[in-house]
Amino acid sequence: IINLSIMPSITPNVSFTNIAREIRCKWSPDNDKSSLTSCQDVLAKHLGDLKGDGRTVKRIVCGGCMDFKIITTSTEAAFAAFEEGGFAGEKDIIDELKGIDGVTDVETQTYTIEEM
Repeated sequence: IINLSIMPSITPNVSFTNIAREIRCKWSPDNDKSSLTSCQDVLAKHLGDLKGDGRTVKRIVCGGCMDFKIITTSTEAAFAAFEEGGFAGEKDIIDELKGIDGVTDVETQTYTIEEM
C-alpha cells in the first residue's frame, strides 16, 4: 500500500513516486530503416547500465512519426543519484545516436511517471 501522505506532490491530488528520464530522436525510413536498426543497437549496448540500481527501461517506437524513445524510470528516492551519475551513460548514448546517419532531433526530458 502506498502512503500518499509521504509521496512528493505537484498539487494536492498529483503525487508521484517515480521519475523518468527520456532520450528520444527521430529515425529515417530510408535504407530499409537502417537508422532504426542502429538506434536499437545503441540501446542494446547500454541497456545493462540503464537498468542498474533497480531502474526499469521501456522502448517506444512509432512507425508513423518515426519516434525512437528510451524511457528509464527510477524511484524518486534514487533519482538524485541517477542524475548525479550522468543518467547511466546518457551522454554516450546521445553522442552515438547523433552519429547515426538518418537520426535527427536527439533530445532528453525528465518527468514523473506513475502506473494508474
